[in-house]
Amino acid sequence: MNDPVADSLIRIKNGYLVGKQTVSLKFSKLILKLMKLLEAEGYLQDVSQNDREIIVSLKYNARKPALTDTKRVSKPSLRVYKGFSDLPYVLNGLGIAIISTPKGLMTDKAARKLKVGGEVLALVW
Repeated sequence: MNDPVADSLIRIKNGYLVGKQTVSLKFSKLILKLMKLLEAEGYLQDVSQNDREIIVSLKYNARKPALTDTKRVSKPSLRVYKGFSDLPYVLNGLGIAIISTPKGLMTDKAARKLKVGGEVLALVW
């Protein structure tokens, strides 16, 4: 597996598509911070850490998934960096872009507020 971020996002998306309650992910600090960010934004119910894995509880609103789709932007083969003024808007503000900045992992809205750019990891809506 070359891209653990893409693997984690796809596991969550597939879990929503088949109606699972929880999804298990491989542990890394980046994945844990990414899942905590998605939980804070309301796309996940709960994130907990077991020994060497992350357990994610999926969130449904009236039997509909809270997370509709994801798109990986910056890949290991092609990194995508943007300044704070060039950060993408996802569905005119309905979704979020996840940005890896020198100040940590944050959404596009928080990065614009702090006037900091970085690597655009993924788009989530």
